[in-house]
Amino acid sequence: MKARSSAASHLTNNRIGTISLVFLLVSASAPMTVLAGGVVATFAVTGNIGAPLSFPVLGVALALFTVGYAAMSRYVHNPGAFYAYISLGLSRVWGVAASAVALVSYNAIQIGLYGLFGAALAAFAGAHWHSTVPWWGWALAAWATVALLGQLNIDLSAKVVGAFLAAEVVAVVLFDLGAFGHPAGGTIAVDGLKPHNLFANGVGGVFAFGIAAFVGFESGAVYSREVKDPRRTVARATYAAIAVTSVLYLISAWALSVATGPRDVVARARDPQSGIPFSLMAAHFGGIVADIANLLLITSVFAALLSFHMVSARYTFALGHERVLPPVAAHVGRRTGAPAAGSLLQSLLALVTVVLFTALHRDPLTELFTWLSYVAAVGVLVLLIGTSLSVVGYFSRISSPETVWQRLVAPILAAVSLTAITVVTVANADSVLGTAKGSVLTYALPGVVGVAALVGLVWGIVIKAARPAVYRGIGVGGPQQSWAGGALAGLLGIEPAPAS
Repeated sequence: MKARSSAASHLTNNRIGTISLVFLLVSASAPMTVLAGGVVATFAVTGNIGAPLSFPVLGVALALFTVGYAAMSRYVHNPGAFYAYISLGLSRVWGVAASAVALVSYNAIQIGLYGLFGAALAAFAGAHWHSTVPWWGWALAAWATVALLGQLNIDLSAKVVGAFLAAEVVAVVLFDLGAFGHPAGGTIAVDGLKPHNLFANGVGGVFAFGIAAFVGFESGAVYSREVKDPRRTVARATYAAIAVTSVLYLISAWALSVATGPRDVVARARDPQSGIPFSLMAAHFGGIVADIANLLLITSVFAALLSFHMVSARYTFALGHERVLPPVAAHVGRRTGAPAAGSLLQSLLALVTVVLFTALHRDPLTELFTWLSYVAAVGVLVLLIGTSLSVVGYFSRISSPETVWQRLVAPILAAVSLTAITVVTVANADSVLGTAKGSVLTYALPGVVGVAALVGLVWGIVIKAARPAVYRGIGVGGPQQSWAGGALAGLLGIEPAPAS
């Protein structure tokens, strides 16, 4: 008999089609943000002109991951996504550890984006509207909007994200056309596509930045209870998201090196006065088009903020529903079907963090955004590796029509390649964070993921020992009983009363 997980939830079902889900996944990766932020930063920090080639290389590794991930998504329909996959494929204790890593990772990337949003909008408003509103003022305005949308139904949020995504993709494609139509030196250079240029000094930093650009593609399973066809929609949307982002990022990064010239791209990226890529768009299409593209960078970040907010809220919902967290975390809006409690919790955490960074006078870009984005990248890599291994474990215990490639070969290849990328990402933390090699940050930030995993592991062991009914429900919908008293009460020998 096939083991399935289909957490009985009150999230609104049959809301999201394949196209809508693709919009959510690609918008989380934020194409305009990757071009104007990630790609420029990669050239500037690493000095590696082969950076464009890193995107298809990473895309292949992520496609291998998706083979097993998509196969398992046909059987596991749980908004806890990686938490549920790892619970059923490895063990429930490791699943709880994964849930802690997921909560830290997705909250980190979402909150870090407030720094980027605030800084980008403050700079644009200051230059064009003579505004003196500081970055945190714009960040808090975005926070309030995201907090409101997070309480509404998924249809509205998907439409908002879809509209922003369509506009920013048009802008990115427009930049690409302008770059290839006006190459530096009059010829389209292919230096950015040559392997020997990629696998040179700075390659570790290139992959670290590159994997951060893809974060979000993997979140489709979080919506598995809300899609129209759980057996197909998640798989199709994930493959589509990888294909779109891999090709778009490859072409756009290459276009940037073509427009500036491969010999000059690093220097231009390192010069804060160069204004690339918007200065190039202004030269090719005029200042108005460049200004619109700059605004689309801001809306791109906003769309990513909303996407990651919804992902974080659904992880919290799943954990509350299965009593890993108190059941109040599973509260949903009666009219909207949105994970209201998870959304509120994420909003409160974001507010506290933004206020704290503001009070401490920390930089919104080099600290709030960069630090938390790096934590998220490492955390998601760890989750991808764990999920690849869980696919092997899951299919080894059930009878299924999946091929050996889907249930064994591709997941193992994915785990190996993703482990190598993780090692490179952690070993090159200094190049991503802009700190000295061996500085406290290079250990502390990856350490956040390790601490989260350890705390989750311990909590999983406590639940297993003290609340066996809760433990058995992890990954499969949870027990139908009260969480009152929790695991600590169980360890003390006090059995809480059942739910009335």
